[in-house]
Amino acid sequence: MWVARRFLSSVAQRSQCAGQPGLFRRPKLGSLPDLELRYLQCTCCWRSRVPVAGFETLNAALSSPSEPCKEDGSRPLDHCYTPEQRDAILQLLNTASPSELGAVKLLRGRKLLSLVEYRTKNGPFKSLESVVNVPLLKHKSAVIVFNSILNPVKKERKVRIQLAKFIRPEVDRSWLEEANSIVSIICGTNKIAWAHVDRGMTVLNWQHLDCPNFLRGTYMASAYLNDVSAAVSLLPSADFYIIEKSSISVQNTALFPIMAHMRTVEAMLFALLEPKNPAPESNIPPRVLNMMRTAVGRHFGLMVGECRTSGAQTVRQLMTESVTQKIPRINFPHELLVKYRNSFQIGSRRGGEELCDALLQAVAFYELLSESST
Repeated sequence: MWVARRFLSSVAQRSQCAGQPGLFRRPKLGSLPDLELRYLQCTCCWRSRVPVAGFETLNAALSSPSEPCKEDGSRPLDHCYTPEQRDAILQLLNTASPSELGAVKLLRGRKLLSLVEYRTKNGPFKSLESVVNVPLLKHKSAVIVFNSILNPVKKERKVRIQLAKFIRPEVDRSWLEEANSIVSIICGTNKIAWAHVDRGMTVLNWQHLDCPNFLRGTYMASAYLNDVSAAVSLLPSADFYIIEKSSISVQNTALFPIMAHMRTVEAMLFALLEPKNPAPESNIPPRVLNMMRTAVGRHFGLMVGECRTSGAQTVRQLMTESVTQKIPRINFPHELLVKYRNSFQIGSRRGGEELCDALLQAVAFYELLSESST
C-alpha cells in the first residue's frame, strides 16, 4: 500500500509541477479530459492520503463521446460524434446512390432530392454542419438522419405462409394449380357447410345442411353416417375437397367431446369422398385434403393469440366488394348475394360461422396458392 501511495503521489506531482501530460491531465486530442482529484485515506497511515480520480468524472469522460446528439441545436453537429462516426456519415452522404440514401430514415421524397441536388451542385460535404445547408434538412432532421446512418434499423422480413405447410397430405403444386374448382368443407357442432369456388374466384355454390344427430347420445356410428352421407350427396363435383383441420388443444380435457366429434366427421368425409386408393405407380393425386384452420385465420388476420375470431365481418366485406369494386377478391352470383345479404349481421340467426369459414377457407386456398407460385 505504501508503494502504491508513493507511486500515485509522485505521478500526480510531476504532472502538476512540470506541466507534462500525466495520469490526471489531458495529454492530447482524443485522450481523457482532466479528472477531478479525490483522496482515499490510507489504511496503513491515517495521515497519508492517496489522490484518485472521482468515479463520476471518469464515467462522464468515458460516456461523453457516445452521447447521442440532441435535436434542439444546443451543440454543434461535428462535436456530437467521434471522428470515426463523422467519417462514416460523410462517406455515405457523399458516395451513396439515391436508392441507397432512400433507405435512411427521413431521406425520402423532397429531402432526398434536395440532398442529391445540393451535393451535385456544391460538391461533397466536408463537415456535418454543412449538411444543414441542404433545404428541408435542418438541425433536428439532420440528427435523425445521422443517427439512422450509424444505427440502421433492420427491416423484419415478412414471413409468408407457404401452402405446403398447411395442406395435408402433401400434394404437388402443379396438381393444385391445374384444378378447375374446389369444394371447401367446414364441420360444425350441428351442421356441415361448404363453398364451391372455381379457379376464376367465382362462388358456384354456397350452402349448409343441419345435422340433427351430431353430438347426440354416444356418437352412434349409424346416426353420424346418415348425417354425413346426406351432406356428401349434396356436394357438387370438384377436383379437390378441402376439409378444415381444427386446432383444438388436446390439453383442454373439457373439449374432448368436441374433438372426438370433429375427428369422427372428418374421417367419414375422407372415407366417403376419397375414391379407392389407386395403384402407387398411377401418379394420381388424392382427392380430399386437409387445410389448417389457424393458417386461414392468420391469412385474414382473425387470430387473437392462439384463438380465432369470427369471420362474419370479413365475409360481409367480401360480399360488398363484389358489387362495388371492378376487380373484387371473389365474385358472388346475384342470387347468392340476395340470399345471404342479411345473414351475417350481428345478432342474426339465419347465418352461421360454418358458412363464413367455408368461404374464407376457399379464398385463402386460392390466394395462398397464387402467392406460393410467384
